[in-house]
Amino acid sequence: MARPIFIVDGSRTPFLKARSGPGPFTPVDLAVQCGRPLLARQPFPPNAFDQVILGCVNVIADEMNPGRVAALRLGMGESMIAHTVQINCGSGMQSIDTGYRYIREGVADLILAGGTEALSYAPLVWPAAGVRWFAGLAGAKGVGAKIMALLKMRPKYFKPITELNMGQTAEVVGHLFGITREQSDAYAVESHKRLAHAQSQGWLKGEIETAFASDGSFYDHDDGVRPDSTPDSLAKLKPVFERPWGQVTAGNSSQITDGASWVILASEEAVARHGVQPKAVIVDSQWAALDPSIMGLGPVLSTTALLKRNELELADIETWELNEAFATQVLGCLAAWNDDRFCREILGLPGAAGKIDRAKLNVDGGAISLGHPVGTSGNRIVLHLINAMKRLGTRRGIATECIGGGLGGAMLIETV
Repeated sequence: MARPIFIVDGSRTPFLKARSGPGPFTPVDLAVQCGRPLLARQPFPPNAFDQVILGCVNVIADEMNPGRVAALRLGMGESMIAHTVQINCGSGMQSIDTGYRYIREGVADLILAGGTEALSYAPLVWPAAGVRWFAGLAGAKGVGAKIMALLKMRPKYFKPITELNMGQTAEVVGHLFGITREQSDAYAVESHKRLAHAQSQGWLKGEIETAFASDGSFYDHDDGVRPDSTPDSLAKLKPVFERPWGQVTAGNSSQITDGASWVILASEEAVARHGVQPKAVIVDSQWAALDPSIMGLGPVLSTTALLKRNELELADIETWELNEAFATQVLGCLAAWNDDRFCREILGLPGAAGKIDRAKLNVDGGAISLGHPVGTSGNRIVLHLINAMKRLGTRRGIATECIGGGLGGAMLIETV
């Protein structure tokens, strides 16, 4: 039999809304900010880990292989094996999944798995024609040649080239399942209100570590929440991706954010050896792939496969974290599970899977109010799912997310 894999602890930084210019922390800075207090409270030294795995999408030039850089800065020792994983929005969950499989197969006993992203540091990428123009300008010799090169500049050199971006895929999902603008805005309002309520009740303090910047400023809460949002105020916003008739706006989409998250994975032997108390056990995980134009339905495919393998139904799951890339996308997933034809033809079910009780879904808000640092979110939803289940007294939960490029991931968790 496969060994049980426990999550014994975890923490994250506040999620900080990206504003103009780079934020106060790089990706590794963020990982270190929440990693240090997490490691400091463990009954074993930082070098007791077998491996460090960190998800990150936008790696900056000064921090190549941020998993290794973070491990060194966390004082885990020069001999600590550390690597970085990237599966777009699923990177933070991929780190957990990879560690889970290493421990299950007996390769390791104790793994630090995380995700980090500083979207405020994301580079501006020029199209190939713009790169060639800039190279020609840089290589031009003499004033005359420089002027001639400058005259060849065209505005299109600075315009990104895309076929179908993720916001547009949310529009496609919304169209397929008849999700209205009013429904999306109402969902977004609820996300902000749930996060604001969780903050006011102090429910997030146990998972957030205060982050201290080099200038002496500090950050102790997720700062993207807008509790004063109303359906009327969101209705005034224009569609971002498909004007003028689109459903997806800045108000009902996830926010561009910086943040990091870690969880500690341990085998049964490691739990006994170090005398730690597990919070949860990872029962199973599943990845799925689909047409990139409907990538928002990734959670439906990955979660359904996970449920089938474990002989479970939607109603058996007591708490859900479904990453809120877009309100329209979340609502599309819920509609897909409740659509008889979709479930029969696409999921291979005998009929509609049923409805997910909204009271069990993203109980403390999600990426619309928190933000979505892409390399981090998959890790955060697992960490928060465990904390929410502990608070609510529920036993079984699923964390799931859509992934840019046409993928989905899901993880089945049980509290201990």
